[in-house]
Amino acid sequence: MTVYSKPPLSPLFLGIDTGGTYTDAVLWSEAGGVAAKAKALTTRHDLAIGISGAVDGVLEKAQVNPAEIKLTSMSTTLATNALVEGQGGRVALIMIGFSPDDLARDGLKAALGLDPVVFCAGGHDVHGNEQELDLHTLTAALPELEKTVSGFAVCAYFATRNPAHEIAARDLIREKTGLPVTTSHELSAKLGGPRRALTTLLNARLISMIDRLVAATEGFLEKRGIEAPLMVVRGDGALVSASFARARPIETILSGPAASLVGARHLTGLENAIVSDIGGTTTDVAVLEKGRPRLDPEGATVGGFRTMVEAVAMHTFGLGGDSEVKLAVGGLEAKILLGPRRLVPLALGGLVHGHAVTRHLERQLLASTPGRLDGRFAVRTGVPERLAAGLSGPEARLYAAIGEVPLPLDTLLASNSQNATLNHLVSRGLVHICGFTPSDAAHTLGKQSNWDAAAARMGAELFARKRDGLGKIIASSADAFAEAVLRALTLRSAEAVFETAFAEDGLDGAATVAHALVQRAIYKGDGIARLSVALDRPVIGLGASAPLHYAGLPPLVGNECIVPEDTDVANALGAVVGQVRVSVEANVSQPEEGLFRVSSGDSIKDFDNEEQAVAVAEADVREIAAARAREAGTDTAEIEVVREFRTSVIQDRRMFVEAQITAIATGRPRIAV
Repeated sequence: MTVYSKPPLSPLFLGIDTGGTYTDAVLWSEAGGVAAKAKALTTRHDLAIGISGAVDGVLEKAQVNPAEIKLTSMSTTLATNALVEGQGGRVALIMIGFSPDDLARDGLKAALGLDPVVFCAGGHDVHGNEQELDLHTLTAALPELEKTVSGFAVCAYFATRNPAHEIAARDLIREKTGLPVTTSHELSAKLGGPRRALTTLLNARLISMIDRLVAATEGFLEKRGIEAPLMVVRGDGALVSASFARARPIETILSGPAASLVGARHLTGLENAIVSDIGGTTTDVAVLEKGRPRLDPEGATVGGFRTMVEAVAMHTFGLGGDSEVKLAVGGLEAKILLGPRRLVPLALGGLVHGHAVTRHLERQLLASTPGRLDGRFAVRTGVPERLAAGLSGPEARLYAAIGEVPLPLDTLLASNSQNATLNHLVSRGLVHICGFTPSDAAHTLGKQSNWDAAAARMGAELFARKRDGLGKIIASSADAFAEAVLRALTLRSAEAVFETAFAEDGLDGAATVAHALVQRAIYKGDGIARLSVALDRPVIGLGASAPLHYAGLPPLVGNECIVPEDTDVANALGAVVGQVRVSVEANVSQPEEGLFRVSSGDSIKDFDNEEQAVAVAEADVREIAAARAREAGTDTAEIEVVREFRTSVIQDRRMFVEAQITAIATGRPRIAV
């Protein structure tokens, strides 16, 4: 029989952060602060395993009755990582009223990749007047698409002013296939069809991933007797209910980083800082200004794609403890490159699979010459088989050859073309590559010890004996190579911080950091002219590996770097101290003089005077915002309405152009009674 400690003085909240490598858990109360914290490996094939490991660990440390937990909230980097790594389900994009030329705008064609797209006649104009809808092309394509995609994304021309055609296509797809459908008007009220289509496409790709995460979490909580509402952190730091997040997974991009900002503010009390959160897959950098994170008014950019998701102005870099380590191809001197792809570290592969990994590393070390594919393995991610739909013949054959035990690439791949095939399987989220990472470098040097250090050291030895363009070995020893990798990570971290600072100052961050003068200033290069560059505020370093990788950061950035005590669970902590926040927009336009049209929710209404139209629009958004706030998880929402008018003056006469009415509902999440 378990003996619990006394009930807490105030309700206990459970925070969970599911990252690319670790799942963190923290128990927190307003009266007592952090009661306990724990972490476990994230298990992508079955997220419930990692979640249960972290939560069971924190419950055991705190010795509390699970029934005392009144709210559970989680943040996640899974959606962010998927976009950075180009992963997600295969989705069909339905474009209504657009032409193929529109795919070339806003990166939509690049995001679409090899996924299918169907064009249908229809759509509306800026005032919501419809063009004739023809869904015959879609109807004809559905039988084949149903077999090869995991979901659908629907975007219609000016659907934000009249969503009728998106709704018709959505209902048809659901009736014929039963697969998930995302419509663009549900995600954004902003104009800009191709970018709205891009956002909708990415949302549809993420649905199965976030659905599995929520289902795994709900199932685990039920088994443990935790009968508390489940919330998810959105990309702007707000909390929403799990059901809300399931329908709009795109809004969880930058969820983890947004939670980290909330956690950073809570842990340090700093009003102004640059927050740099290093995880296994990414480093996320943002600016804290007057105690609040800066938001990106243009929409979050992740994985090179500019979305319409309002989120923290977060700059995400494919740089983390599990980043791929590789050598620059070309040139005489070898240069260490990191990321952006995440690998399963050799140390972790050795821990989980033992001799299956280490015997091949030993075999490769005994070879007389280094091989191009040394220290690399392929292993299935363990996702459901249905997500492998739509593979080509070569992809299907290679996928069949890869199993749950890592296979060395030097025996798996017979040609260079197969390497491209393997990379596509990785981008689909079906296969992991196991190889050398900064985490392995840390294990090699004894600075990290939770996995298999012997496997990590063999990986370092395989790299160290490679040769540059002059025929010289890359490093004198495994330790020397590992030191170079960790140094490269710290230097690249400094570049990421400065790139963010320059971008937030209105400059081209990447180009400015790459400039020779800035590089000389950061790296303290020699020259007659002495140059320096420094931040005007400290850096808050977050992440379990922050104490290691950010120790050398202060002299590079010209300011202090603060790593708080609970930095390893800042995201999980940030997940439980936020508020629910939802916004709803309505548009009032004037299709013709004397006619005022209100577009709000799924409805279109016409009025003969401006005041009445605006009043109805405000009443609508208040009602919709209140309902959406309840759906998002709060019963105590306060609603603020903002009116923005566009007018002109012609011959001293005010002329109405349009009005945007926005209702913002905020409140603390409901907790179990």
